[in-house]
Amino acid sequence: MASAEVKVAFVSNHNGTTLTEVSLGSFLAPLCFLSRGLFLIVFHLGKGVLPFSWGAHLLLDFTALIMPLVLSCTALSDILHFVIMGIAVVDLVVLYLVYKNGKHPFQGSLYSTVDRFVQSRVESNLVPFVTVFRVLVNVKTAISILAVDFSVFPRRYAKTETYGTGVMDFGVGAYVMANALVCPEARGKDIRGSKISHVFKQLISVWPLVLLGFVRLASVKSSGYHEHVTEYGVHWNFFFTLAIVRVVASALLALFPVDASWLLALLIGGSYQVVLETTGLKSFLIHNNERTGFLQANREGIFSVVGYIAIYMAGVQAGRYLMQSRNLVKDWIRVIRNLLFTSFVLFFALHVCQICTEPVSRRMANLSFCIWTGAQSLFFLSCLSIADLLLLFSKAISNFSFVSASWCPYQNKKSLPDEKMRKNMDALCLVQSVNRNQLLYFLIANIMTGLTNVLIDTLNSNDVLAVSVLLLYMFMNSLVIFILHINKITVKFW
Repeated sequence: MASAEVKVAFVSNHNGTTLTEVSLGSFLAPLCFLSRGLFLIVFHLGKGVLPFSWGAHLLLDFTALIMPLVLSCTALSDILHFVIMGIAVVDLVVLYLVYKNGKHPFQGSLYSTVDRFVQSRVESNLVPFVTVFRVLVNVKTAISILAVDFSVFPRRYAKTETYGTGVMDFGVGAYVMANALVCPEARGKDIRGSKISHVFKQLISVWPLVLLGFVRLASVKSSGYHEHVTEYGVHWNFFFTLAIVRVVASALLALFPVDASWLLALLIGGSYQVVLETTGLKSFLIHNNERTGFLQANREGIFSVVGYIAIYMAGVQAGRYLMQSRNLVKDWIRVIRNLLFTSFVLFFALHVCQICTEPVSRRMANLSFCIWTGAQSLFFLSCLSIADLLLLFSKAISNFSFVSASWCPYQNKKSLPDEKMRKNMDALCLVQSVNRNQLLYFLIANIMTGLTNVLIDTLNSNDVLAVSVLLLYMFMNSLVIFILHINKITVKFW
C-alpha cells in the first residue's frame, strides 16, 4: 500500500484544465437524463408494462445516469466530446421517432406541433431540473472524491493547488450553489417570529454538519488517512465551511431583502478581492509555510468561507428567480434563455476579472472563482432545463407522462390510476432517492471512500480494476439510498 505522503503528493500541485473542457462536461449528464426518459417513453409506446421491478429500475437509472458519469472521468475522458456527440445524435433520432409514432394532441406539421406545445401549460408545483441539478452535483462529487485517488482519473480534473479550473474545483462551488437554490429564503418562506430567533434556529439546525466535521477530523487524525492540507487546513474540512456559510447567510438574509442577494454576493466577493489585492492576505494564504496556531493552521478553510458566502448569496438569488410560479411552456423557455444569457455574461465578466485581478483560485475562493462557479452552475442548469423541456415535449407527443423527476404536461382532471402510477414511478426513481437523503448520500460516499482507500492500493491499481471498483462503489451507494427511498425512510437529524 502507498504511504499517506505518496497519496498526498498524488493529489497535489495540479493546475486544472480549460474552462471549455469543464463546460463540455455539462452536456453529458443532461443527455443521459434525456436518454433515460426517452427509453421509458419508447418502452411504453412499444406496449411495454410499467413500472418495472425495483431492481430493474435501479439498474436502469444506474446504467443511464451513473455509469456514464463514472466512465466520462476515467476510461472515456480523452474522447468525451465524441461520447457526447454520439449520445446527442441517438437522442435526436429517438425524439424524431417518438414524434412520428406518438398519438399526440398536437396534430399537424412539426412547426405547428412545436408552436402549440410552446403555448401549452405545464404542471408547476416543482422545478424538476433544479432537483436534478442538486442530485447530479452530489453524484459527481461522490464519484470524484474516490476517483481522484486512482491514476485512471485525469490529473487535470483534480483540485488545483493554487490557481486553475479543475472539475473538482467546480464541484465544491456547485455544492454550495445547490444548497442555496432551495434554501427557505430562495423558496420564499416567511420568517416566523423575530429575526434573531430565526438566525438562532439556523445556528441550531447546522449541528449535524458541525458534528460530521468533528467526526471526520477525529477519524482522519486517528487513522493516519492522507489529507491535502492546502485544501482547507490542518483541522478544517468542508463540513465546517457548509455550516458557517449557512449561518452567516441566514443572518445576512434576515438583515437585508432577499431580492438583493445578488448585490450582497457582488459586494462580498468584490470586497474580499480588494482585501486580497491591497493587503498581505494573499501572501499569507499561499506563500506562508508556517502552520502554528489555529488561524495559520487552517487559513485556507477560514478565509475561503467569505467566497463561499458570496456564492451562496448568488445561489439564493438564482433560486428566488427559478422558484417563481410559472405554468406556461413559453414562460419556462424565457427562463432558459435568461439563464443562458446570464451565464454568458458571467463568463465574459470572468474573462475581464482574470485579466484585471488574478486567475481562478478555489484555495482562496477569490472573486474569479465565485464568478466562474456562478457562470458554470447557470450553464449546467440551462443544459438540464433544455433536456427537461425536450423530455416534456416527448411526453406531450407520446401522451405518456410517467417519467419521474421531470416536468409533466398540465392535466385538468387527474384520474386515480394515473396518480397511483406517477407515485409508483417516483418511488422507483434513483434521482428521487438521492434527493430524499442528500446529506446522508454525501456522508455514505465519504465513508465508502475511506474504506476503499484502506482496503485497496488505489495508486497501483490498473485502469480496469480502478473503473470496476468505482462502479461497484457507486452501485453500493445507490443501492443503500434506493432501499431507503422505496421504504420511505428519510434520515434527518434536525
